[in-house]
Amino acid sequence: MSETELLPIASAEETRRWLGARLLERKAAVAVTLLAGTAGATAAVVPAYALGVLVDRVRGGDGTSAIVGVAVVIAVAAVVGGAATGLTSYLVARLGGQILAVLRERTVARSLTLPVTRLERVGKGDLLSRVSADAAEVAKAVSDVIPTVIASLLLGVLSLVAMLGLDWRLGLAGAVAVPLYVLALRWYLPRAMPRYAEQRVKVARSSQRLVESMQGVRTVHAYRLEERHLGAISTASADSRDVSVWVFDLFTRFVGRVNRAEFGGLSVILVAGFFLVRAGEVSVGEAAAAAIVFHRLFNPIGMLLYVFDEVQLAAASLARLVGVVNLEDEPETEPAGRREPADASLTLSGVRFAYEGGAEVLHGVDLHVPAGARVALVGSTGAGKSTLAAIASGSQKAQDGTVLIGGVSPAELGADRLRRHVAIVTQETHVFAGPLIEDLRLARPGATEEEASAALETVGALAWAEDLPGGLATEVGEGGHDLTAAQAQQLALARLVLADPAVAVLDEATAEAGSLGARILEESAAAATRGRTTLVVAHRLTQAASADRVVVMDRGRIVEEGPHELLVAAGGPYARLWSAWESRVIEGQR
Repeated sequence: MSETELLPIASAEETRRWLGARLLERKAAVAVTLLAGTAGATAAVVPAYALGVLVDRVRGGDGTSAIVGVAVVIAVAAVVGGAATGLTSYLVARLGGQILAVLRERTVARSLTLPVTRLERVGKGDLLSRVSADAAEVAKAVSDVIPTVIASLLLGVLSLVAMLGLDWRLGLAGAVAVPLYVLALRWYLPRAMPRYAEQRVKVARSSQRLVESMQGVRTVHAYRLEERHLGAISTASADSRDVSVWVFDLFTRFVGRVNRAEFGGLSVILVAGFFLVRAGEVSVGEAAAAAIVFHRLFNPIGMLLYVFDEVQLAAASLARLVGVVNLEDEPETEPAGRREPADASLTLSGVRFAYEGGAEVLHGVDLHVPAGARVALVGSTGAGKSTLAAIASGSQKAQDGTVLIGGVSPAELGADRLRRHVAIVTQETHVFAGPLIEDLRLARPGATEEEASAALETVGALAWAEDLPGGLATEVGEGGHDLTAAQAQQLALARLVLADPAVAVLDEATAEAGSLGARILEESAAAATRGRTTLVVAHRLTQAASADRVVVMDRGRIVEEGPHELLVAAGGPYARLWSAWESRVIEGQR
């Protein structure tokens, strides 16, 4: 099975530039956050200094008053440090949340403007993994990981400054660990970064395989491709697992190198302190304070390492999201002319199509729908009806053959004009969260309330819409008033009326109604498409019976076509379908 193309991933430099630009937009918030973090780190270093002073005072014979004073200093530092650390975590989470909100909005906005052809080419799995799993990974880092990273880095810098303040030689002794840390990072980062990026790609490919197989389950079953798709999913999952194990093994080896850097640095400080104390250059308390300060670095450095795995994952996820945000529009071929369709006819000639990695599902199909005519596509599952409908509407592009709207190709019309001429309604209807009238205005943003009401009345939905708690202003969709499947489908048909295309394609648009509301929904569909050139993928054969012409498909080919009555009388494939349909209807009425 061939590899599916994925959306681009931003480079490290592109990601840094995007993040840097967002931080520059919030300079004041960044400054306050760093100030609070510095206060917390400073307060964390103070107890080590105080303990050093205590050691020297005890050695000098001071009484219990020395202990009380040091204890008060440590207690105050603890309170200040705790408050500053908590404030820093809050400020980091708020700042990161604001930037993440911008990133999410821009990612979703860019996703919604992706050309259908590109989305089909890259598949939905990669995009879904970015706006879900990758966004969640970044959100987790913002709330849980980044505050720890900032606190640890600030504490590390201030600890080195504190050791230099005690004695520059003790500071240099502590700094011996720095090149050891750098060597560990230089060993780890070049190996880890590509693998973390690879891990996110492998996860996306695994998701892609699963989503494609589930969405194309009918085609998979029709062509007996179950074993092939299961094998592809298993291979993609194994690839994702293997790279995850490799990354974890690399991380544990990195931790060992950092531990050697910690113990090496502490050993150098203790040895240097011993000789400096013996030479009378520093006091025992100062040497002890330097050792305590350095030892206290073990915990933040350990925490930094503990979350480093998540930082890498978040960085890889951020690069994938920025890759979508920075995605440039594909250069579209300029229409060869500005011709308008001569009429509302729909013509498909020699259309062939195969889904990514699958067998051909359409084999040179020819179909002509005269202007104003209503043609029904019927056939068993996997016959290619929905694929042909998608190509006719411009949602899918044929690998071979031509599609003409009134004698003009979709390429010549361009995407915007094509959408004005052709619209598709499928059984997968989504009700967007918000007022009902705004959901309708998706089809025509400038529609007045009277026009929206007229569209609802055309499809027989105005009565129930006006009976909603707030009428057309009622909040629907997620978190709002729940619409039934039939109501949602009527809403989609009302959008079709508002859009007012010359050609309408209905892909099983009444399939979700159920037997009780089927007749009403079929009447709604008929009213919405009255006077339009209409291609209907008929789930219910009553729709085919009312069409001007019925086209029967089987395994990607047209095997029969003509008026309903003539096809029934002919005794061919359609007659057998009709007989089976009538039997089910009679059985259902008993």
